[in-house]
Amino acid sequence: MQSHTAGFPHPELIGTFRQFGPFGIPYQILKEGHDTDKGWTVEIEVPETGEHLEYPLNAVLDDPEAR
Repeated sequence: MQSHTAGFPHPELIGTFRQFGPFGIPYQILKEGHDTDKGWTVEIEVPETGEHLEYPLNAVLDDPEAR
């Protein structure tokens, strides 16, 4: 998949699974989002609910890889 947003700092995260905190449900990082005043966002999908959400990249980096 080719990035449409120049300068995204962590392209290796696209397609990977993380979970919300040490005991949370997993989510998949679908694509880079936007570079905002508060930092980058990513688009994620929560397979358990089917939701697609915009999530802060800083939060992704704090979340562990899904088990």
